[in-house]
Amino acid sequence: MPLAVFRARVHVIEVYATTRPRRIHQAIIARMEGPGHTGRASEYGDAHIPLLVIGAGPYGLSTAANAKTHGIEPLVLGEPMGFWRGNMPERMLLRSGTDWHLDADGIDTFEAFLVERGVDPTRVPPVPVGTFLDYTDWFCEQKQIQPRPSFVSRLDVADGQFIASLHDGQRLIADAVVAAPGIARFAVIPEWVPASLPNYRWTHTSELVRFDQLYDARILIVGGRQSAFEWAALLAEAGAASIYVVHRHDPPSFEASDWGFVNELIDDTIRIPGWFRRLPTAEREGISQRFWAEGRLKLEPWLTPRLPEHVIQRRPRTAVATCRELTSGEIDITLSSGEQLVVDHVLLATGYKPNLANIEYLQPLLDRIETVDGFPVLDERFQTSVPGLFMPGFVATHDFGPFFGFVRGCPAAATLIVAALLDADQRRVR
Repeated sequence: MPLAVFRARVHVIEVYATTRPRRIHQAIIARMEGPGHTGRASEYGDAHIPLLVIGAGPYGLSTAANAKTHGIEPLVLGEPMGFWRGNMPERMLLRSGTDWHLDADGIDTFEAFLVERGVDPTRVPPVPVGTFLDYTDWFCEQKQIQPRPSFVSRLDVADGQFIASLHDGQRLIADAVVAAPGIARFAVIPEWVPASLPNYRWTHTSELVRFDQLYDARILIVGGRQSAFEWAALLAEAGAASIYVVHRHDPPSFEASDWGFVNELIDDTIRIPGWFRRLPTAEREGISQRFWAEGRLKLEPWLTPRLPEHVIQRRPRTAVATCRELTSGEIDITLSSGEQLVVDHVLLATGYKPNLANIEYLQPLLDRIETVDGFPVLDERFQTSVPGLFMPGFVATHDFGPFFGFVRGCPAAATLIVAALLDADQRRVR
């Protein structure tokens, strides 16, 4: 069914972020304060909580905050914004504007944070990663969310409840779980790389955040998207001798991306749950292609002056044909064009692809979680085939669209997940 027709026929659902029956809210609070919940021991002899959020990145924090706002007390496990702090260079700049934020209620936004500090939001872009991290710290303070820097080693289900075993030996019992894994475990590594080189001769961009170790080095970057060129700029600024950027597609254009079209699509996700997956294949692919064009075929214009041509050389429409380490310690590269390069290190800007099998704590549940090509199959509110287990963020992009791999989708995902949790509580108290 075409999207325009689908929109015309849909009945707009009630969004719990704005209205909810008082009796439901009171029943949830009474249930949370009753035996077997926060601060009490469960029948398993372990801490029992209403909502466990595994992962303290943007989607985990956004969902936890919205749950707390609606009377569901969450426990968030993980290092706050751990991937952003540990796997993004300090001098990295974000492609998003100041209108992307975490608050499903639209109150504690990134722009509100900037205004409170006397900063004009229109003068901020490009946004330094550190500035956005300051916002997330402020957001947690505003919402009274205190992530616990503990990690889940195993997640099981028994008698309709989740049992989370932590690395420190503690167990937690939860009624519902939001699993928001970071993308580091999903890095794409082309097979030829580990087959040709020892581990210390290559790195994925997710693992390279300090560049002084590659001072005066010759570097091959595989990939041609934003990360490839931003890492090239950072390496050049750190004193790399020469950098070759090799990618198979056409040269990207250096112009500002226009993400405005995403706003309506995300709004539709709240108004019309599940609309994306019900589109005809051609329309789904059309949306994905437009997103691909903005995200991959355009690079931010502020990168251009940071790409000195005497250091950074581009090789579009090209791939690596052969790669071998020489006895001299150098790396010999032959490109599909026939050109030969000699470099000291290979950097992979090859992106990410979800694969639930890479999430260690989900191993006990993998045979119960329905998947497609490594992605979880989700219902209209991000729930997996295991009732009570929700997975927003990058792993949800197959069913919800590519825009849910970015911060912009956080408020919508939080709204839908909390609506599902409230519905579940309503059914329990009837």
